[in-house]
Amino acid sequence: MSDTTKDTLRQAALDYHRLPKPGKLEIRATKPLANGRDLARAYSPGVAEACLEIKADPETARDYTARGNLVAVVSNGTAVLGLGNIGALASKPVMEGKAVLFKKFASIDCFDIEVSESDPEKLADIVCALEPSFGAINLEDIKAPDCFVVEKICRERMNIPVFHDDQHGTAIVVGAAATNALRVAGKSFEDIKVVSTGGGAAGIACLNMLLKLGVKRENVWLCDIAGLVHEGRETEMTPQKAEYAQGTEAKTLDDVIEGADLFLGLSGPNVLKPEMVAKMAERPIIFALANPNPEVMPDVARDVAPEAIIATGRSDFPNQVNNVLCFPFIFRGALDVGATEINDEMQIACIEGIAALARATTSAEAAAAYHGEQLTFGRDYLIPKPFDPRLMGVVATAVAKAAVETGVAKRPIEDFEAYKRTLDGSVFKSALLMRPVFEAASTAARRIVFAEGEDERVLRTAQAILEETPEQPILIGRPEVIATRCERLGLTIRPDRDFQIVNPENDPRYRDYWGTYFELMSRKGVTPDLAKAIMRTNTTAIGAVMVHREEGDSLICGTFGQYLWHLNYVTQVLGTGGRSPVGALSMMILEDGPLFIADTQIHADPTPEQIAQTAIGAARHVRRFGLSPNIALCSHSQFGNLDHETGRRMRAAMEVLDTIPRDFCYEGEMNIDAALDPELRGRILPENRMTGAANVLIFANADAASGVRNILKMKGGGLEVGPILMGMGNRAHIVTPSITARGLLNMSAVAGTPVDHYS
Repeated sequence: MSDTTKDTLRQAALDYHRLPKPGKLEIRATKPLANGRDLARAYSPGVAEACLEIKADPETARDYTARGNLVAVVSNGTAVLGLGNIGALASKPVMEGKAVLFKKFASIDCFDIEVSESDPEKLADIVCALEPSFGAINLEDIKAPDCFVVEKICRERMNIPVFHDDQHGTAIVVGAAATNALRVAGKSFEDIKVVSTGGGAAGIACLNMLLKLGVKRENVWLCDIAGLVHEGRETEMTPQKAEYAQGTEAKTLDDVIEGADLFLGLSGPNVLKPEMVAKMAERPIIFALANPNPEVMPDVARDVAPEAIIATGRSDFPNQVNNVLCFPFIFRGALDVGATEINDEMQIACIEGIAALARATTSAEAAAAYHGEQLTFGRDYLIPKPFDPRLMGVVATAVAKAAVETGVAKRPIEDFEAYKRTLDGSVFKSALLMRPVFEAASTAARRIVFAEGEDERVLRTAQAILEETPEQPILIGRPEVIATRCERLGLTIRPDRDFQIVNPENDPRYRDYWGTYFELMSRKGVTPDLAKAIMRTNTTAIGAVMVHREEGDSLICGTFGQYLWHLNYVTQVLGTGGRSPVGALSMMILEDGPLFIADTQIHADPTPEQIAQTAIGAARHVRRFGLSPNIALCSHSQFGNLDHETGRRMRAAMEVLDTIPRDFCYEGEMNIDAALDPELRGRILPENRMTGAANVLIFANADAASGVRNILKMKGGGLEVGPILMGMGNRAHIVTPSITARGLLNMSAVAGTPVDHYS
C-alpha cells in the first residue's frame, strides 16, 4: 500500500469519527418533553412515583428505567486492539465503536465507560459499584493477567452478567469455527492434537473452551514468546498458562507442531512457518488470528497444505473470527431473561447456534451484504457473516433457553418460539406485520409462478418458500442457468427436484400455451406467429397463461422492466370474469408502524369511481394484515378550501363511497398532515368522521402516491411490502425492480393467501 493511499485511508477514518459531529454516539430521549405536563412526569414530581416503585421492588427497575436493556462497556485501555496500553482516554473511540455494535446488531443500549485505574482490584471495585445502573457489564481491552482478576471479582460480587469479551467472545467464535472445521475435516474434538501460540486472555479462554468442547488436556501444547509452556518454567509465566504445562523440557513451536490437527494462533505475524505447516496432520486446521498480520498468510499455508482449513481475524479472507458474531446476541438473550450470569451452558449454546447457522442455507440479506462471496458451508465458510440477520433470533434464543434451563434466569421465558419470532421481527421489520398473512398462507398450498425465475432474488425466495411455507414455487427460466446459479449461490434447491420449472426455450407445453394465448388475443391483433413468439420470449405472458390455465394459482413478476409493461400482459390474460386492475397498494413499514399508500401504479389520473374502488380494495387488503383500515383521501385541497381538479375528484369519490354504508372508516379530502395528526384535523373540521391517525393514504394521482412512497422508502427508512395488485383476485402481483429477496418472500405470502374473487 502506497503512502498516499495510507494517508487517504487515515484521513477518511478521522473524518468518519469527526464529522458531521464528533464521536459515534449520542443520547436520545424516548419520551416526549414538549410542555410543562411532560416535564412534571419526566422529572419532579412525577418521577418520584417510579423511584418509590423501584424502592419497594428492585426488579421493577426494568419496567420504569432503561436498565434492563442497558450495558456498560468498561475498559482501562491497557490492551487495546493491536495498540497495546494506550490508556483509558485513547481507548474511548474503540469503546464507542463497541457500543455502536451492541445497538446495531442487537438493539441494546450502551454506555462506554473508560476508567483511569491500572490496579485490577481497584478497577473491580469501580465496576461493582456500577451495578445499579446497568443490566450487564462488558469488560473490554484489559490486559492479562489483570483481566482474569477483574472478571473473577466482579462475577463473584455482582448479580448481573459480567462478560470479558476479549476472552469469552473470542473463545465462543473460535469454538463455533472449530466445530464446523472439524466437521469438514472429518475429525472430532476428542481425538485432535492442538498447538497454540499466545498465552494472553483470548488464547487461554480459547483453550479452556476447547476443553469444554471435548479436547483432551494432554493433547494441548501451548507456546508463547519463551517457547513451550512446561513444568518448571519461570519466564513469562502466569497461573493460567501453568494449567497447560507439558512435560519438563524446553521446546519450540517447531518441536511440537508435528502431527497437530489444529493450530490456534493468537500471537503475532509469521509465527507459523511454511515448513511447520508441512509437519501438521492431513487436512490441518489453521486458525491464524493475529491482527492485522496473521501467524501465517492463507496462501502461504495452502501452498504447503492444499487441503488446509484456514481462519483468520481479517475480513478480507474467508472465515473471519469476529467477536461481533457472539457478544451482541449473548447479551441480548441474557438481558431478556434477566440472567444473573453468563455461564458455560449459555456460551456453549451460543457456539452451537452460530455453528448451526453456518451449516444452514445462507440468508438473502447476508448474500446482499457480501455480494460476490461464496457463502456455502465448507472450508471457506465455517461461520456466518456478521451481517447475517438470522443471528439475533437463533443465537439469542439459544442463550436465553440455556439460561432458563440452568436456573440463572430471573424472568424465564415460556414460549421460545414466540420469543424468536419477536427477535426476528426486530431485525426483519416486516416480520411481525406479515405474520397474519403468513399464517393465512400456511393453510393453503398455493402454486406461485415466478416469471423471472433466473433472478438471484427469485432463487433465494424459492429456497425460503420451500423451507418456511407450504407454497410451491414454479420458476420460468432456463434449467441449466437456474441450476448453475443455485449451486453458485450455495442454495440446496435444484430445478425439477425441488420445484417445477418452465423452460421458455423448450417446454412440452409450448403448443398448448401459445394456443391459449392466441385464443384469448386472436381478435385483438395477435396472429399465431406473434403468439408463438410471445410464448418463447415473454415470461410474464407465459406465467399469466399458466395461471389462466389453472396450472398455477398466482403470478409474481416485475423484478426488472417497467410496471405498466407487465400490467399489459397480466390484464390481457387474467383480466376476465369481472376482474380488472383497481389499484396498486404499498405497505410502508415505518418506525412507528405501517402506512399504506395507493394508487402508486395503475391509474395516472383516476376518476372518482376509480378512487372509490381503490379505497374499497385497500380496506380489504389492510384487514389481511390484521389491521383496521382508517382511510384518508388526500389532496392539496382540504375539506373544500380549494376548488381545483384533484380536490373536486376527491369530493366526488367521497360521494361515491357514501352511496352505500361501508364497513371501514374513510374521510377526505384533506392534506397529509391532517390525515396523520388527529389533533390538527380536529381543529380544522371538529366533526370529521375519522378517529386517530390514518393508516391508508389514497392520492388523486399516481405521481403523488408514487412520490410519497419513494420518499418514505429512501429518506424515511420505510420498508415496502408490495405493490399489491388489487382487483385481480390475487392471481397476479407486479413488483418493482428495487425489491429484495425478503420483499419477494413477503409478496409470495400475499399471493399465497386465498382471497375474495375481486380483491
